[in-house]
Amino acid sequence: MIDRSLSNKLFRRAKELIPGGVNSPVRAFRSVDGEPFFVRRARGSKIWDVDGNEMIDYVGTWGPAILGHAPSCVVDAVTRAAKEGVSFGIPNPHEIEIAQMICDFVPSVEKVRMVNSGTEATMTAIRLARGFTGRDKIIKFEGCYHGHVDSLLVAAGSGALTLGQPDSAGVPAEFAALTTILPYNQPEAVEKAFEEDGENIAAIILEPYPANAGLVFPKEGYLQFLRDITEKYGALLIFDEVMTGFRVARGGVQELEGITPDLTAMGKVIGGGLPVGAFGGRADIMDYLAPVGPVYQAGTLSGNPLAMSAGLAQLREMEAQKGWERLETIGQSMEAGVRECLNKIGKNLTFHRVGSMFCLFFMEGEIWNVDDVKRCDFDAFTKFFWGALDAGVYFAPSQYEAGFISLAHTADDMEKTVTATAAGLKAAFG
Repeated sequence: MIDRSLSNKLFRRAKELIPGGVNSPVRAFRSVDGEPFFVRRARGSKIWDVDGNEMIDYVGTWGPAILGHAPSCVVDAVTRAAKEGVSFGIPNPHEIEIAQMICDFVPSVEKVRMVNSGTEATMTAIRLARGFTGRDKIIKFEGCYHGHVDSLLVAAGSGALTLGQPDSAGVPAEFAALTTILPYNQPEAVEKAFEEDGENIAAIILEPYPANAGLVFPKEGYLQFLRDITEKYGALLIFDEVMTGFRVARGGVQELEGITPDLTAMGKVIGGGLPVGAFGGRADIMDYLAPVGPVYQAGTLSGNPLAMSAGLAQLREMEAQKGWERLETIGQSMEAGVRECLNKIGKNLTFHRVGSMFCLFFMEGEIWNVDDVKRCDFDAFTKFFWGALDAGVYFAPSQYEAGFISLAHTADDMEKTVTATAAGLKAAFG
């Protein structure tokens, strides 16, 4: 039995001081019917909890740790920057450098603005789309998460086309009513929405590869369909690549798929582990932002030198190491190991992977949207999670979350991961 007594003690204390004991809900481990462990330190592919347990980590601080934890290039860059001042509230040269790098890496981005989180990036991208088009309504898809913005914390009602209903207390129904929720990968629903209300739709926002419903891929031609229909009706297409950007490829999903959105929300990897978000796109749209345009957005810590230095260091290291090519190789090795484990127990569970992102779904058959994910065996997933964790591998504590591989994951890590996966599957299925 793994000793997590100190973590359990800390969690009891945390619940007295912090709502639910955590500062972000998924950390509470409620999806896996347990309590979280508390981390003491992290380096490379490993994390160590306060009880001294070592784990191979496939959460990677939910995506940013693409080089692994505490890479020397990022630590050194942050240390150098901190010695010059942790925040200025006035422009610094690092802002220009990372803006240039983002524009060079992402095909659709001509201008970019730095913010402090992915939520802030999507929120402002939607405000900008509304200001640019002069329209109020947006379309989002079930299973795509874009942060805790009022107009995006929306659940679908009945039927294929419906006005949104608030998915959180504190969200006015009037805000949610401006958001139409549609099923992902069903073009006929999008066509109906535009036919009925196209002149009022400012934008479609989506995760091009939804990664908050596990990891879901678009059907062939679906993203191009969205590009075409938004152009037809004068709406904007917003890609939320906070998770996939700089992760699945140097230029994100839009590089892999050859689709050019009007605006892109970014985050995670470009911060090197510090709080960072960004959004960018066509210059004529971006120039609607204050101070040159009528759409207001501001942030005291936006573009702060610590975060900019960390992001620059991480992206430069990825370039220098040909990181995306290497991550594909590591990902192929992991996928082969997982599939071998499944074959040994005669289970044809669905495994999705692209580059360094992956998800093992506890069901057989195709998965095209969140309704498919809801049919997974969540009890089996929970048993798998704890079985793998007890064997020394930390996977995401929810069937609805993707996993992340880093450049720090070694061949030895892969062997141990296969062993832990087998242990998890045994716990799940006997």
